[in-house]
This record gives sequence, C-alpha cells and structure tokens, in this order.
Amino acid sequence: MNGRLLIAILVVFVVSITACDNDDLVALNVDQNSPTEMDPSFLLARSQLQFGASNGQQIRSNLIYASSMIQQNADVSAFPQGDKYFFNNGYSSSLWGHLYGQSIKELTFVVDNVDPATDPNLYAIALANRTYALHVLTDMYGDLPYEQAGRGLAGEENWFPAYDAQQDVYGYIVRDLREARSTLTAAGDDVGAQDVIYQGDVAAWGKFINSILLRAGMRLSNVDPTLAQQIVEDAVANGVFESNEDEAWIDHIQGQGLNTNGTSHALRQGETYANELRPSRVFVDWMQDNDDPRLMIITGGTGDPFDASTWNTDPAAQIGLPNGFDDNTILDDAIDQGLITDPNDYSLNLYSFINPQLFDMDDPHYLIRYAEVEFMLAEAALNGWNVGGGSAQDHFEAGIRATFGSWARYGVPETDGAAIDAYVAGLDFASASADDQYRMIGEQYWAATYMTSEESWANWRRTGFPVLTEIDYPGNVTNGTIPRRWRYPENEAIINGDNYRAMVARQGPDLFDTSFWWDVN
Repeated sequence: MNGRLLIAILVVFVVSITACDNDDLVALNVDQNSPTEMDPSFLLARSQLQFGASNGQQIRSNLIYASSMIQQNADVSAFPQGDKYFFNNGYSSSLWGHLYGQSIKELTFVVDNVDPATDPNLYAIALANRTYALHVLTDMYGDLPYEQAGRGLAGEENWFPAYDAQQDVYGYIVRDLREARSTLTAAGDDVGAQDVIYQGDVAAWGKFINSILLRAGMRLSNVDPTLAQQIVEDAVANGVFESNEDEAWIDHIQGQGLNTNGTSHALRQGETYANELRPSRVFVDWMQDNDDPRLMIITGGTGDPFDASTWNTDPAAQIGLPNGFDDNTILDDAIDQGLITDPNDYSLNLYSFINPQLFDMDDPHYLIRYAEVEFMLAEAALNGWNVGGGSAQDHFEAGIRATFGSWARYGVPETDGAAIDAYVAGLDFASASADDQYRMIGEQYWAATYMTSEESWANWRRTGFPVLTEIDYPGNVTNGTIPRRWRYPENEAIINGDNYRAMVARQGPDLFDTSFWWDVN
C-alpha cells in the first residue's frame, strides 16, 4: 500500500508540473534581484576606462609588439617579441579581442539605444568613442566589421558580421565623426562625471572629434591626397586641439581593475616586463645625437629599475638595448660595444631602463596628444594645405614644446625652458630641405607617441619615418621586413569563416607583411 500511494503522489506531482504554464517555469530562472535595464551613461564611463586599463592587452599589443616593432623599445627575453617579427596569436589578436569584446560592444549599445533628439551629447560622445576604437583597429588590421560591429544582440543577422573594406571603413569613420560633431550641443544633456575623459565638456569633445578627423585625413595622404586634404581642412576649420589642455587622456587613479593604467600595471607586473623591456638603442642614440632633453624623461638611467642605488643618470652614460638580439647573442654585442670583456660580467642592467615615473598606476593613458596634432599640421602645411595659419616651422616647433607638457602629467620634473629652446634651435628646421623637414616631423611624431606605440607604428607605416634598419632574426615570419599589419584572431577563420575568406580574397593573405588599403608607402 505504501508503494502504491507513493506512485500515486508522484503521478499527481508530474501531471501538475506539466499542466503549469511554460512561462511560469521560465520565470523560475529569472533572478528577481538583478536589474533588467542599465543607464547607458554608466556604459559610457566603463567603455572609456577600458581603452587603457587592460594590462594584458597593453603588454601584448602595445609594448611587446608595437613598441619593439617600431624600435622604441627592445627585449632579449624568450617572449615572441615584435622586433624579431614572430607571430603569436594571443599577441596579434589581443587588441581585436579587447576592443570588440568590451568597448565597441558597449558603445554600440549606447549609440543604438539613446535617442539623439533627447540626449544628443551622450549619443554624440558614445558615437565619437565608438568611431575612435574602430579607427584604431582598422589601422592595425585593415578590413574589419564596422557597420555590424557590436550589434549581435540587435538581431541574428549580425551574429556573423561582414568585413567592410578599409576604404569603406574610412568613409564610415569620417561620416560618424561628422555626425557626432553636428549632434553635440551646449543646450543639450549634461553627461557630467559619466564621461571620464572630458566630464561632458561639449567644446572639448568638438576639438577631440576634429583632431581624430585630422588624424584620419592624414592617414589617406598617400592613397588619396585630394580626399585627405578635404578632410584635413574640414577638421582644421571646425577647430582642433590648441594646447595641452585640450588633450584626450584617461585620468587613472591608484586602485584596482579599470581604475588603473593598464600599461603601468603591465610593466609593474611582478617587476618582470619593466626589467626586460628597455628603450632601444635606435631611440636612445637618436635622442643623444640630437641633445634631446627627453632622454632622461624616457629613461631613468642604467641599472636595476627597482633599485635606485644602482642608477647612473648621466645622459652621456645612457645605452639603449639593441633590437633583434636574444639572451645569447646579446653577449657578443655587449663585448663588441666595449661594455664588458668577459661574458660572465653581462647583465641587462648595463642598458638604460624605462623611467619608472612613466608607469605609476595613476599615470594617464593618452588617446591623442596636442603634440600629435601640431606635427600633423606641420606636415599638412608642408603639403601646401590650408591649416588656418602658421607655417610648417611654427607647427613643428609648437609640437616639440607640447611634448614636454604631456610628459609633465606623468609627474616627471619640469624641463628647463632654456633647454627646450636650445633643442628646438639646434634642430634648425627652417634650413632643412623639404625632404628633411618631412623626416624631422616623422621622427618627432615617433618620439612624441612613446608609450602609445600602436599609433607610432601606424604613422611610421604611412610616412616611413624614422628610417629603421630591418631585422632578419632566424624564424621570423616576414622575411626580415617590419610588419605592415597584425593578423586576425585565428578563430575568425572558423567562427566567421565565410566573411573571413571574402575579406582575404579582397585584401590579401592574412599575414604580417600584407599591406592594406591606405598603406602604400
């Protein structure tokens, strides 16, 4: 009887469950304590912080890859270093995964869910940030998903996004920057503290948008100079950066997670990377040859970067680490350079280290500097384009002076004004040939963008300056040529295979040495 009763009870229980409304069953899985909506302005702040807060992305793409590819830094460790042109999928795909997986996804949500009629400034700022992120990505990879990027939740047609040709991507970049610019209004909503870059300052955002538009225009100077001139002159006419106060940076703080500077976190991670990644011989020699006052801003001296008692801070004693060497071959170089006579005396501390003041956890992460704008204006003026006044020399010299103001935000000692004057005068830009003036502008841009080396690399590919010596290290994947782009994540060929293959058919093989549309130098 007990067994039959139990069976009867179970039958009634099962029947009662199957009779329930399916919606009620689904509702059981809904967490009633979790929010179902989010203020889009919160996503804006988070997405902006993500630009510079990922230590994993910064160490892989910005430092190990870009900074050594462009010979600002060097590394002799066992990592797949950029200056030896090794491929590592995790490094090559780091920026792609970081920006698509976080900032672009969140910014796209804001753009698609904010009404520009009621919240014009939140919409415009989010659109400007989304465009900035995609601009950075296309300059690293080439063709990429733009129109469908970050819109997977909007519909299954976006689950496998098509790659837009880079020429079209640049058209979208210009279109979206201009839309953001025209949407901004002083009479609109106050984004305030949820904007961690300009705290909702509409005028500042206008200058940022035009400065990024200027950068986009200059990227096209070799592939479509007529269009480039139109974009540049439009940006200038509407107002680009005019001083260091206009610069765009993430103002990080001491703390954890998104609050801290990702580059600093990466360099201080176990004190490993700051010890092994050192200013390159190319960069140090260039600064010494030009009596550049930034030498002792970029480097803190020779010795152990974490033991001040070992430091030699004499500018004449600074020695850059050469690119293209490993732990074994560097011994021969150190002997050849007269640094040691016995291999047993070798130490990495023979070479200058990155100034520790440049990687405090609360240091700024720059999106674009005023100095960059001035150097672009100098080049545009040299091209004969209308930059609203000022000669190429005026803008060139203003750019150099601006770099010292940018470094001041890292807490380094203020550079003596007389030393800056002497440096600028010594370069004698006015007496140089036009070819040398282009070279000098390119070299100064390279120096000014130290610590944001992805931009250094992008501008180098466009201008060819500074002139670098390529490295044919055994096992490299480019036949000894400096990479022209990064490879896409390997899983793109599997997950988004049809669109990936269509992109390869249009752009060319997915290799480091395949140039993309604007890279024709």
